[in-house]
Amino acid sequence: MAPSIALPFSAQSTSYQREVSAVPEAEVLRRRNEELEKELKKSLEREEKMKQELKKTWERLKVAEEAEERLCSQLGELEAEAVNQSRAYRTRVINLMEQLSVAQKLLQSTSISIPG
Repeated sequence: MAPSIALPFSAQSTSYQREVSAVPEAEVLRRRNEELEKELKKSLEREEKMKQELKKTWERLKVAEEAEERLCSQLGELEAEAVNQSRAYRTRVINLMEQLSVAQKLLQSTSISIPG
């Protein structure tokens, strides 16, 4: 028979306790790892959702900026049109004032007086 080394019972017991206590520790670590993986998955899902919301917001901003540019362009066209109308109105008023002045001089020269 081969020689064997006898270990005292207390040494065998300590080795067994390590194995028994190691199993729950491994189980605890496994569970913790699963929890962390779930949290990571949730975090990645939230991140993806935020990216999608950011993209939608960016698209809305782009649409708003384009609308602002169109409105500014339309406003510029309206201002130019208003200036042209104002100039035409002023020219018309000046022409009417000149006609009135000529008519008053004509009336004065023929000695017809207009009350007022």
